[in-house]
Amino acid sequence: MTRNIRIRIGVGLLLAGVVVYYFSLPVALFQDPYSTVLEASNGALLSAAIARDGQWRFPETDSVPSKFADAIITYEDKRFRSHIGIDILSLGRAFRQNIAAGKIVSGGSTLSMQVIRLSRKGESRTLLEKATEIVLATRLELRYSKAEILALYASHAPFGGNVVGIEAACWRYFGRDARELSWGEACLLAVLPNAPSLIHPGKNRDMLKAKRDRLLDRLQVVGKIDAFTCSLAKEEPIPEEPQLLPRAARHLLTRMSSEGFAGKKLTSTLDYTLQQRVEQILQNHHDRLTSNKIHHAAAIVADVRTGNVIAYVGNVSNGKNYRGDDVDVAMAPRSTGSILKPFLFAAMLDEGKMLPHTMLPDIPVFINGFTPKNFSHDYDGAVPADRALIRSLNIPAVYMLRDYRYEKLHSLLRSLGMTTLTHPPDHYGLSLILGGGEGTLWEIAGMYASMARTLNNYFEHPGTNRYNRNDFHPLRYAIPASEAARKDHVPDLEETSYIGAAAIYQTFEALKELYRPGEESGWRYFNSARPIAWKTGTSFGFRDGWAVGVTPDYVVGVWAGNADGEGRPGLTGTDAAAPVLFDIFSQLPGQGWFQQPRMEMEKITVCARSGYRNSANCDEVDTMYVAKSGLQSMACPLHRKVHLSPDQKYRVHSACASVNNMVEANWFVLPPVQEYYYRPKNISYRTLPPFRSDCQSSFSVAAMDLIYPKPHARIFIPRDLNGKMGNAVFELAHRNPSITVFWHLDGTYIGSTKKSHHLTVNPQQGHHTLTVMDENGEMLVQEFEVLSKI
Repeated sequence: MTRNIRIRIGVGLLLAGVVVYYFSLPVALFQDPYSTVLEASNGALLSAAIARDGQWRFPETDSVPSKFADAIITYEDKRFRSHIGIDILSLGRAFRQNIAAGKIVSGGSTLSMQVIRLSRKGESRTLLEKATEIVLATRLELRYSKAEILALYASHAPFGGNVVGIEAACWRYFGRDARELSWGEACLLAVLPNAPSLIHPGKNRDMLKAKRDRLLDRLQVVGKIDAFTCSLAKEEPIPEEPQLLPRAARHLLTRMSSEGFAGKKLTSTLDYTLQQRVEQILQNHHDRLTSNKIHHAAAIVADVRTGNVIAYVGNVSNGKNYRGDDVDVAMAPRSTGSILKPFLFAAMLDEGKMLPHTMLPDIPVFINGFTPKNFSHDYDGAVPADRALIRSLNIPAVYMLRDYRYEKLHSLLRSLGMTTLTHPPDHYGLSLILGGGEGTLWEIAGMYASMARTLNNYFEHPGTNRYNRNDFHPLRYAIPASEAARKDHVPDLEETSYIGAAAIYQTFEALKELYRPGEESGWRYFNSARPIAWKTGTSFGFRDGWAVGVTPDYVVGVWAGNADGEGRPGLTGTDAAAPVLFDIFSQLPGQGWFQQPRMEMEKITVCARSGYRNSANCDEVDTMYVAKSGLQSMACPLHRKVHLSPDQKYRVHSACASVNNMVEANWFVLPPVQEYYYRPKNISYRTLPPFRSDCQSSFSVAAMDLIYPKPHARIFIPRDLNGKMGNAVFELAHRNPSITVFWHLDGTYIGSTKKSHHLTVNPQQGHHTLTVMDENGEMLVQEFEVLSKI
């Protein structure tokens, strides 16, 4: 073989060796599963879950506490900062010790070699393996810096039992972050991985303390600590049994795992101190709730400006996972009750379909078999829209939705971020506004926050285009990296949004009202002068209690109930959720209120009695700012001009009285059924005087109306317990309570009523015509159908 060939072969082998050497180290040294770790915004540990292999192993750290670094280098590898992965002097010393002892008593491994050994789990400790570790350690030194190698060691070193890595060890043994290590603790952790017989800190305490103290002495000798520090560190006790890790925001930790953060460390948006306080508030209310067998509650607090969640309690703990403590009810779809009514109210204002004080009907209603009732099972006849909202009256809300259209509200709610409305609009119908759909606390709180954000940001953009539809976005518990890179991004502004600022402001103004009579008595729990727009809701069957409050700075959402859906008497948003809401708000700073968007509002005159835009017939007029779209709303239809006799006891008209002898007056007149319920509760209401006996009524104002049945109603009459067909009770409202009304069914007289116009009937199956006539001759004819058979 010629010299050139030998050279070529040598060069080839050398190159091959270089290539093998270069690729000898895996791209990822460790393939271990990691614990899922949740941190607060300040880096404090909130909660952690054990890795899937049963080890407490936190994700790799990128830094090592300086005290631990000094301790481990002094104890394991004093020339770590200067060698290239192997320490010839240490290897030589280990060789001599092993020869003298006749067995392996020292390995002479550097920290770099120990990192390689930790990554090559299960490999036997032979000379070949030692040689492999030496080669790979030098390659490790070429890829990583000394700080990175030290971090790899600290992240994967065993610290006893199922504890791996310095961060997990600090929490398991000392109950605090690695950055807070004392010198005694740092030295204890430094000697643990090298002492398998002392692997459990709760055992062999004297031996473990002796090893730690010797390391402290060495640190004093090399000048890392002084004599006084060394003496104090030796007084530190050896930890007892491993401690439990923090369990704050435990449901968010579980949610993280399902959303792609399993096995990772996430620095969330949660505020560490506030999270602790909110959890304690819910736990304090837990005793009150459990006395009524209400076992679960959830709360979310978020920053309005960013949508970042600063407190997240998915459920309270009963101690032993009682009846579903592990269920994250903050993310569970639940019947919404009345909690969506403010969105309908704002939408109606935004489209100019009503004004804040517009009178709405509050009377029995039957719509295609849908018979909503108020929570109190009472009726006011007519009520201002804002009063109906804060009292959470159901029937006015149904009338509003019928006017607005449930298809439009369904679309609006989905646009605002409500993803739980998975069925088409017809599936929900008018019941959508009363809890016929389901929502999550997470999304609903986010929708309230988005309304507040839209109103806040309206003032940030001058000019015509002031809206960014992206202001309506979900809450978040982690800030996406993509957003951090887009801090200077200029939003695409538009002239309108899903709901305008003026309508939002007027809605919040209504919800700010503290005194709420009737069933909405949650205001009694709140004594602060801080203005909050808040709303409660209760689902059918007392299964869900809701409370959501919002200010320019924060949104707070609370849910109370049972995770399994069991209803309880008294489980209402007012009694179960509102007290929690107000206690949470008491922990939050800020006293401000929303600015009024005058650019989108107009000062107009309105009828003080009806809340409509005033007409020529309105005697009392108020002025108020309304959304400019409110200029489209109708003038007052409830005030009429009437003509009275000189003594003003009777109505007259030109056919029976001289114009000169008439007294002209403006009169507030409700429709008969509304008047029937309104008059007993409003003593100032004056019923229209009857026509004088010599004046034939022109019936320009209806004197009566049927409460039940409604026109073209389809009636099902159930059987009694004895199997006999039951009866239907027909009801009529008349402006004159003392008048007699005569009832006819299909042309046959069936009875008369006076004062209380209720009549029991038993019609057969089929179509029928009901005719009622009062003693003045006014007549009302209505058709209906009976579905049940006799």
